[in-house]
Amino acid sequence: MEKENLSVVLHSQGDLRLEQRPIPEPGPNEVLLQMHSVGICGSDVHFWQNGRIGDYVVKKPMVLGHEASGRVVKVGSAVKNLKEGDRVAVEPGVPREIDEFFKSGKYNLSPTIFFCATPPDDGNLCRFYKHSANFCYKLPDNVTYEEGALIEPLSVAIHACRRAGVTLGSSVLICGAGPIGLVCLLVAKAMGASQVVITDLSADRLVMAKELGADFPLTVKREDGPEELAKRVEGLLGAQPHITIECTGVESSVQTAIYATRPGGVVVLVGLGAAMTTVPLLNAALREVDIRGVFRYCNTWPIAIAMLASKKVNVAPLVTHRFPLEQAVQAFETTRQGQGVKIMLKCDKTDQNP
Repeated sequence: MEKENLSVVLHSQGDLRLEQRPIPEPGPNEVLLQMHSVGICGSDVHFWQNGRIGDYVVKKPMVLGHEASGRVVKVGSAVKNLKEGDRVAVEPGVPREIDEFFKSGKYNLSPTIFFCATPPDDGNLCRFYKHSANFCYKLPDNVTYEEGALIEPLSVAIHACRRAGVTLGSSVLICGAGPIGLVCLLVAKAMGASQVVITDLSADRLVMAKELGADFPLTVKREDGPEELAKRVEGLLGAQPHITIECTGVESSVQTAIYATRPGGVVVLVGLGAAMTTVPLLNAALREVDIRGVFRYCNTWPIAIAMLASKKVNVAPLVTHRFPLEQAVQAFETTRQGQGVKIMLKCDKTDQNP
């Protein structure tokens, strides 16, 4: 086994470094992974650029990365479900205690949860990383490491579509065609949505959305009014959508989401914007439009693996750029500039394949 553990460490706002860290020793219920593929998420870039997201503030050096897959190289003494050599996808949120949220199956809401690359918890953008074996999921042979890493954003979409109640015949509006908007599109279609409208400022992103199965890509301009956009969506579908999945966090887009959704429908808020956002709440209330929040995901990895293994969902086209771990800073800069869709870092020097 290699002896070095090159890691991507954020020291403070704007200060991203590649440095060597000790290879960790797995505890009784943990496994040591040789990381293979780790995607860069918007939150990683946000922490790098701003040093914080809301109340989560970088106060000490933190390893970034939470969209990950790797290979088991060492197994803790009490681990029964995994063995050396297993290829796994990593669920980054691990509850620290068996509280009411854990017991009710909503462990993502546990206030004390461990979560990769959310201060103060280290992520897995490194060569070697240890993780709870219960939150490492074995990948079938026909699912690649990169697909395994993409289960994390895919999980956001599964959780959002579940919260939204997407089902056979649903008509859906998705605001934003970034990585999360695009996986929401894939999942909504897989769950039976009959028609999907997806909006974005970028024509390039909408081209990919069309290729991934969007029925109506809709280019928006910054100056478009929310009520006018809502009317355009209704015009495309012939009726207002049952469900809107808002993936931008932009105030005007949240307003559009509410205006566009049909009475009795559901708006799910996935994108994170300003702490205080002005929305037409009365419009939603009088039309019984439910507004639902989404915080990460829970109980999604087995479903995501089944969807990928059965080829019901194809996430492979989302990966547009690949960089070796040694070029992590360049990869982060590429992401910050908004190039491509999903950028993958390859952490295993001996295997840079998808």
